[in-house]
Amino acid sequence: MNDMPFGFSPQDPDDDRNKGESSEGRSEGGAGNSGQQSGFGFGGALPGGMGGMPGGMNFDMGQLGQMFSQLGQVLSHSGSGGSGPVNYDLAKQLAVQQLHSKQRTERPSQQEVKGVEDAVHLAELWLDPTTALPAGVRTARVWSSVDWVEQTLPTWQRLCDPVAQRMSTAWLDAMPEEAKQAAGPLLSMLGQMGGLGFGSQLGNSLAELGAEVLTSSDVGLPLAPEGTAALLPANVSRFAEGVDRPLDEVTLFLAAREAAHHRLFSHVPWLRQRLLATVEEYARGIQVDTSSLEDLASKIDPTDPSSMQELMGSNLLEPKTTPEQEAALTRLETLLALVEGWVDVVVSDALSERLPGAGALSETIRRRRASGGPAEQTFATLIGLELRPRRLRDAANLWRLMTERHGTDSRDRVWDHPDLLPDASDLDEPLDFADRWGGSSDLDDPIAAIKRAEEAEQRAAESGEGKPADSAGNSEDSDDEGDGPGAK
Repeated sequence: MNDMPFGFSPQDPDDDRNKGESSEGRSEGGAGNSGQQSGFGFGGALPGGMGGMPGGMNFDMGQLGQMFSQLGQVLSHSGSGGSGPVNYDLAKQLAVQQLHSKQRTERPSQQEVKGVEDAVHLAELWLDPTTALPAGVRTARVWSSVDWVEQTLPTWQRLCDPVAQRMSTAWLDAMPEEAKQAAGPLLSMLGQMGGLGFGSQLGNSLAELGAEVLTSSDVGLPLAPEGTAALLPANVSRFAEGVDRPLDEVTLFLAAREAAHHRLFSHVPWLRQRLLATVEEYARGIQVDTSSLEDLASKIDPTDPSSMQELMGSNLLEPKTTPEQEAALTRLETLLALVEGWVDVVVSDALSERLPGAGALSETIRRRRASGGPAEQTFATLIGLELRPRRLRDAANLWRLMTERHGTDSRDRVWDHPDLLPDASDLDEPLDFADRWGGSSDLDDPIAAIKRAEEAEQRAAESGEGKPADSAGNSEDSDDEGDGPGAK
């Protein structure tokens, strides 16, 4: 949107047009666009792009009334939304308001409800032979775009709070005491305005997403309540028109993807928490360049609002990417790519011989993500992350190779423990990972191998403490140490 109500980092629409399908979605190992995307940033403090106006009021006078109306709505929330780093009341209201303005609030019909329920049920039956993970869907739901905003907001809160909290406090913690005294009561005002700004930015992002997402897992994250599969028929219908495939075929394909995601998120107990924890790791690494902050703070005039605008619009509050963040972003990208790649392979195996357009729809979904679809835009806006499309294809290639080499049961045991998952280097060399997985009998049952090693260590420790050095039992322990746990 061009006239963001109170956003701090309005996106340039030209950015999306320049993304294309390049594998260079972000700089190697780091945040997208060589650090230009700052997530919850402070790039412009006033609606309509008025932040940082050099030399004059350079904006469209025709939008002035709308701008002040939106600004009034934002300021009316200054006392609501809790004391957290993001004003979620504002985010929800702005998202719903924008969806109404886009006429994206269609309520699903009974026929659509029945169609989605039948599609999810059939998809589960077809998925059963293609994965060792059992069904994870307990209930199927049909959502409007507004329903999607309301139902997924709690998960967005878990994702956004760590980043926003760190952004709100990093520069304040580093500010010298003299600067804090100079800023005086403006510090608390800045914190409140930060919550409003973050809420506004989140609301805009949710509105954009709500108008496009097809399922609850469309962005690759477990946004819906556990066990709840959800499709958005109005968005699915528009998507089907664009790909020129029958609506019931598209619905079944998307239901299969949704059901496959839920199998992972329901039966890999560590996966959901691992995704959220990686975002928190990224947030802990946020640092703000405060080298010139003291000088700027000393120039703040409490009676002049423009001085505060100068602080909010300055680059001093932009986060700087750290090595810790680079590592966290790489881990998050890899994990999301592994999830999406696994879903791609499982759904393809289930539908390729049953749905004529399954292959074309899979390619369309991949291209949709690669060309700046909902997932990429959301991550870039909220946490500074852009998914690398090449990683999604590499992950799918790895899972396909694992299926062909070792079968579905052995392939799905890779999800038994996070330490068993491929890393970024394995996506570069999937053959090496597949060879390692099949090169040891222990890896046929990796969790059992870990338990056997732990039990062997415990037995060795106990027997070593309880026997004399020259006893026969000690001699047996020495043989055990030479052979190792694999001798059994």
